Amino acid sequence: MLGTVDWLFIIAIIFFISGFILIGIEMIAPGISVPGIAGMACLIIGIFLAADSIEEGVTITIIILVLLGIMLAIILGVLSKSRLKLPIILKEELNKEKGYISSSDLNYLLGKRGVAISDLRPTGTGSFDGIELDVISEGKYILKGTQLVIYKVQGSKLIVKIDENRL
Repeated sequence: MLGTVDWLFIIAIIFFISGFILIGIEMIAPGISVPGIAGMACLIIGIFLAADSIEEGVTITIIILVLLGIMLAIILGVLSKSRLKLPIILKEELNKEKGYISSSDLNYLLGKRGVAISDLRPTGTGSFDGIELDVISEGKYILKGTQLVIYKVQGSKLIVKIDENRL
């Protein structure tokens, strides 16, 4: 017949297995959170049931972290090489044909003329050829309705100034 310590150890093993399975589910389908949180709780309970001292608890925790790292590497390797690419791998490409424009492609807006449709303090919104864009003034407060020109592109920022030619 098994003693009390043996039953605690068997229950701890059950918690460890349950924890690894639940965290594995979270790794395969991230964002749900419930399996991940429940898995972490199972692992923590398993550590408390299995460890007889703080040193033993730390050792078990380190072993669990290493095993979780190995499990993550295996799952990522399997998902990236198989047809099961599920939610971890981006399925679609972002390209110009589908309407994606990267911030480095905004240079085509240089010299565009438009109008401020909100006050720029120094940020606000301007309308350029009927398209509303977030813009930044060159540090000045610009009133709504003022004629603007885009004169500088810094990454994804469109820097505008008052259009002197249209005053």
